[in-house]
Amino acid sequence: MSSPRRYTLKLSCPDRVGIVATVSSFVAAHNGWITEANHHADAGAGRFFLRQELLADSLPFDIDELRHRFAPIAEEFGMEWSIADSARKKRVVIMVSKQEHCLYDLLARWQSGELNIDIPCVISNHETFRGLVEWHGIPFHYVPVTPETKSASYARVMELFEAAEGDVMVLARYMQILSPQMCEKYPGQIINIHHSFLPSFVGAKPYHQAFDRGVKLIGATCHFVTSELDQGPIIEQDVIRIDHSDQPEDLVRYGKDIEKAVLARGLRFHLEDRVITHGNKTVVFR
Repeated sequence: MSSPRRYTLKLSCPDRVGIVATVSSFVAAHNGWITEANHHADAGAGRFFLRQELLADSLPFDIDELRHRFAPIAEEFGMEWSIADSARKKRVVIMVSKQEHCLYDLLARWQSGELNIDIPCVISNHETFRGLVEWHGIPFHYVPVTPETKSASYARVMELFEAAEGDVMVLARYMQILSPQMCEKYPGQIINIHHSFLPSFVGAKPYHQAFDRGVKLIGATCHFVTSELDQGPIIEQDVIRIDHSDQPEDLVRYGKDIEKAVLARGLRFHLEDRVITHGNKTVVFR
């Protein structure tokens, strides 16, 4: 049985008295039914964050009219805001290199309906997974990346993302550093899984870095991509305990399980409009 259609309002604004009352009164005035409500006040930043889910059928107008009627309130409170429609599946473009585990996991969750998304294409800098992706009926695009062709390659990736009408780009162990132009063009639309518990061990071979440091916990981090390597706002993280007997290859093996789970959770939070970014931090309403 499918879930009823919902509109999800999320916003952030300077904190002040009356925000929740005004938003809730607006919804109630139109007989709107709030099925989930979350809010958070960041006293240090003086910022307020809110997320509400509304039953679409409880309102007497469509989403465009809802946005139009809410706009004056947003302007009054200086809100950064959006309203999403659960009836519209998000379009997720996956990027991958030669590590298969995150790609396999996302395809399995998509195929089973656990992730209610469309995957218009997969983009890779290797041909390794063409057969797998095309077997699933998904277009596969091979875009090689070399030091000499990076600019043209990422221009092609952006072209493919636009043609696919992508909402979000997921780097499922895509082992290339994106161009600053891409990061700036799609803020909050590119999600990466990094195989360490950031901010520790940024860059290449973090499990080997962790082994050399002798840590007792390793982890994975799902974060938004910015032009600063592995420094974007963090969406989700998890860790697993290791000990002195584990070798780097053991850490890599353990880490794959964490990476899959963390990426899936972080992506789900984003797809369900549960993530609000402010500066280099996020508020995640679980």
